[in-house]
Order: sequence, then C-alpha cells, then structure tokens
Amino acid sequence: MSKRQLYIGLMSGTSADGIDAALVDMQTTPKLLATHTLPFSGQLRQKIHSISLPGTNEIDRMGALDVELGKHFAECSIALIAKAGITTDDVIAIGSHGQTIRHRPPGSQEGCFTVQIGDPNTIAELTGITTVADFRRRDMAAGGQGAPLVPAFHRAIFHSQTKDRVIVNIGGMANITWLPSIGDVCGFDTGPGNVLLDLWVHEHQSKCFDADGQWAASGHVIPDLLELFLHEPFFSKPHPKSTGRESFNRAWLDNHLHMLKHKYAASDVQASLLELTAVSISDSIKRLSNASKEVLICGGGAFNKRLMQRLSELLPDCDLATTAKASVDPQWIEAMAFAWLAQQTINHRPGNLCAVTGAKREVILGGVYFAS
Repeated sequence: MSKRQLYIGLMSGTSADGIDAALVDMQTTPKLLATHTLPFSGQLRQKIHSISLPGTNEIDRMGALDVELGKHFAECSIALIAKAGITTDDVIAIGSHGQTIRHRPPGSQEGCFTVQIGDPNTIAELTGITTVADFRRRDMAAGGQGAPLVPAFHRAIFHSQTKDRVIVNIGGMANITWLPSIGDVCGFDTGPGNVLLDLWVHEHQSKCFDADGQWAASGHVIPDLLELFLHEPFFSKPHPKSTGRESFNRAWLDNHLHMLKHKYAASDVQASLLELTAVSISDSIKRLSNASKEVLICGGGAFNKRLMQRLSELLPDCDLATTAKASVDPQWIEAMAFAWLAQQTINHRPGNLCAVTGAKREVILGGVYFAS
C-alpha cells in the first residue's frame, strides 16, 4: 500500500478568533483526517485587531506578536498530531497562512504589500516539522493581488465536468471561485463576510458572533444605510480584486452611520450588515453567468442560518448548499487549502491562479523553513 502523504494546514482569518488546523492526506484526492481548533483569548484577539490598523510602536508590537502567534500555531499543530494519534515524523510539512495584519493590494495609496505574522521559524523549531509560510508575497511580486489563494484548491477538489459551480468562502472577508464545467476559473473577494457582523455583535452584546444570525433576524434592514454601504467603490471594481480589515472596519462603519445622522436600533444595523454581506456575494455571483449553477458555501458564514436563507432567496435560480453536499466539511476548507498549498510548494509546483490574483505568471508560493 502506498505511503500516506500527510500535511497540516493552519488558518487564522481576519476574524482573529483562533486557529483552525487540519491534517490532510494528499496521497490522491485530499482527504481530511483530523482537525483541531485553538481559540484566541480576548486579550490576544485585541492585540491582533490593534496591530491591524496604524498605531504607535508598531514594529516592536508586531515583532513580539509575531513570535507569540508562532508559538500558538505550533501548539495547535502539536495538539492536532496528538489527537490524530500520529507522530511529527509522519508529517511532511505544515502550511501556515499566518495572521494577516495588513493587506495593501495593487492600487492602494499606501503602496503594494501584504503582511502575515506567526513566525514560521518558531513553528518549525517547536514542532520539528518543515513549515511553509508567507504564501501571498510571491504572488504580489509577480504582479498579483496576493489573494485570494484558496480558489486554486477549490479547483483541485470541486471542479465538475458536468455542472457549473461557484464556491463561496465566507470568513471575515468573503470570496468566490467560479468553476465552470468548461472554461477558465476565476475568483475574487466580494467584500465583508463576517467581519462587520462579528464586530457589531461583540460591541453590543459581548458575543464573538451572532449565532445562526438570530440577532440580525430580529432586526429590520435599513434601506438608506444598505444603499450607502453598497456605494463603496470596491463593490463595483472589476476583478481581480482583494480586500481586508484595512478597508472594512469600525471606522468605515462609523463613517457610514454618521453620514445619515440618525440613531438606529443596533439590531437593525446588524440586519443591514448581514444584508450587505448577502447582497455583495449574490450580486457578484449573478455577474458571472446567467446560467443556473450550483453554489457551495464554506467558512463560518455557512453556519449562519439567516445568512444562508438570504443567499438562497437572492439566488433563486441556483442550487445552494454548503460544501458538505460535496463531502467536504465547510468549516475546514481553508485550513485544508494551506495543507495543499504546502504540498504544492514542497513539490516545486505553483499555487496561484493568474485569472484569480492577476499575477503575470504562475509561481511557487511561500518560503520553506526546514525542521533540520
């Protein structure tokens, strides 16, 4: 029997609520073997959110947090290995997305760069496993957005020769991958996913997220506010495009609320933010093709019942479900993707899609930090 090809993927998204770790066998089709989540403390989450926006003493704070997060990524990996009943010697490599703290895609006034922290040297040293990290910057060096990178993995596991599919990842930000049965793949960020919803519910109800979208469902969409949200230039910008917390944050929301000079019920603002996510995703999907298609949802948004309901209502001609319909757990797609990207890099294969990121050419992504 052929030897298993075991890789670990680590993902911490813009919501900064913790680390998802996935153990994946890459021998044939990627197979999810085990998972583990390491939640971040409120204090650590606040450090991440704080360093994600300009502030004082940034270099020292970033350097310390880089190592601190590296230790957490290593801890999460070791816990996953123990849970799976394997040893570190069984794992070929770890693929770590890292924690994005700044993303300035091409065209940004501040310049073109991206920064993910979670020191891969620390991960490799503490786990004893070769670690691949810093995936985004090589794509940027080739003229790309550096994001989204997951569509290449979506193509590898979800492409169908008989049906057109759209894969929608709803994390802190949302992105889509267009997988026509015949033709070129494309993908791009659509805008905020959970980031503003999580921010607002935390501020007003001291919760990390709006479970099932119940609080949003209790409110009413404010048409004027939603219209103002949707006037954000990013939504009409052609792809390739990417975005992050630098663009959609508390200051962005405050500016829009102040423009209308009216105090709205907090639940109505939450309903409007959920509608913003649903409309920006559904409008992007409608622009891809007039034909009926299968829409598969993954990421944290797949568990928001109200959001799933609104997407279904806004896309009546689509067959909408989570990626569980294709036998892949929607919670673990992104972590699996970085295990797959690590394998691509270790085997000297490119990991980006030019039609998605806008890069001039396909390139091998990431830096490799050998265990020994």
